[in-house]
Amino acid sequence: MSAARQDILSDLRERISSLEGGASRRAGSLSFGVPEIDRILPGGGLAYGALHEFAGGGCGTVDGAAAALFAAGIAARTRGKIVWCLTRPDLFFPALAQAGLHPDRVIFVEGDREEDVLSSMEEALGYGGLGAVIGELVRLPMVASRRLQLAAERTGTMGIVVRRWRRQTEANDFGQPTASVTRWRVSVLPSAELPVPGVGRPRWLLELMRSRAGECAEFEIGACDDKGRINISSLSGNRSDSSRRFRHSG
Repeated sequence: MSAARQDILSDLRERISSLEGGASRRAGSLSFGVPEIDRILPGGGLAYGALHEFAGGGCGTVDGAAAALFAAGIAARTRGKIVWCLTRPDLFFPALAQAGLHPDRVIFVEGDREEDVLSSMEEALGYGGLGAVIGELVRLPMVASRRLQLAAERTGTMGIVVRRWRRQTEANDFGQPTASVTRWRVSVLPSAELPVPGVGRPRWLLELMRSRAGECAEFEIGACDDKGRINISSLSGNRSDSSRRFRHSG
């Protein structure tokens, strides 16, 4: 192949990549840095260019806040700005920073309706060049989730949906099928004990409810630190093997 033809093909590839958002595409996954979790996820972590769901283990605000902080910790370990779409501006900035996500990195997009959140998420995912796009939703219809998944695939940006409910009946929607690659549930556990009086590191029960082409499992973990990192709780070993049970997921 002549040098001139190589230059032409190289130029065409760059133009196509630019049109597709390829300049911001990422290959692979974001590792948790926890072997027990990473090894059950295809690719060894949370896939870029994919949609992931997070919800609290119950319908209360405490578990819901834990799910949001888990999502914040994941976003904190990505590169670039974070777009956070929501209808209720009730996030506590110091808590986000404590989970490793400094508010200066976050662009908050507020909408009146959940349809606005979905639209903002799709547009941000399609833009590319972002660390992650997070949206707070009660319901995630299959068609809407598929649009978000396709937008994430085009640019390689990670999409995160935090499911938040105001009423118990709304939590039932979490069992409906979506196009998300993984689905997680986070519940608050008693904090780790300290050898002196005080409050230890928060602990969560982390459940991987669905993993496309992978397994499901649950773990007791230490909550996100100021770098967005989690760890397997030292108290996990005190539980029976059911604390880390695996099951096949279609």
